Amino acid sequence: MTNAEKTSVLITGANKGLGLETARRLGAEGWKVFLGSRDEARGQAAADKLAAAGADVVMVPLDVTSDASVAAAVRLVREHTDRLDVLVNNAGAPGNVTPPAQATAEEVHAVYDTNVYGPIRVTNAFLPLLQAADNPRVVMVSSGGGSFAVMADPTQQVTKMHELAYSSSKAALNMITVRYAQALPHVKVNALTPGEVVNRKFTATDMNHHTGQLTVTEGSDPIIELATLGEDGPSGIFIDRLGPIGW
Repeated sequence: MTNAEKTSVLITGANKGLGLETARRLGAEGWKVFLGSRDEARGQAAADKLAAAGADVVMVPLDVTSDASVAAAVRLVREHTDRLDVLVNNAGAPGNVTPPAQATAEEVHAVYDTNVYGPIRVTNAFLPLLQAADNPRVVMVSSGGGSFAVMADPTQQVTKMHELAYSSSKAALNMITVRYAQALPHVKVNALTPGEVVNRKFTATDMNHHTGQLTVTEGSDPIIELATLGEDGPSGIFIDRLGPIGW
């Protein structure tokens, strides 16, 4: 299979956790993987590991908070392909668990720079390459913490974690997903949470100090589902690994 025939994917924040597992799984399916990583050394180490297992992978230095870095990433990807089939906006920042009354605008802004402005910056920069694909898909890695339905359920553990930046940033990302899906009818734009909302489970990653009950493989299931949607697949939906969930 030539590079022109391979399905291509760019994954941000892919040097570890859910991003790396997504890269591993799609690479194992024969996809061409552009592994985005803010830390070049860690990104290259991750790419080398996947390549050793047989994946077709290119490490892409990518800081989603930097216009210059994103522009350089576009140029690098264009050296390898004239289209991008899938973009996975996975890079995220947890921020500090600061109660709303103590949170500062500066702290919230830092989280938004990665979780909100980052996906906008990357999606818009790669949109020409995505629109050159026959069945372009954008996958937004959100969180149950960004769901108003989840936050309205007092039995959900996240409602007891009184912070402001992370949950509100993911709520913003959910709306961004809907707006892109409405505005770009030829691009499938969907969001997911790497957990099981009904079972009140989340995935163990560095972001939560590996306290989650699901593995990164289980957590990446909805990422894979949305990344592999067929041409008749939906757009503007929010899911976990068990199915659709409330916004």
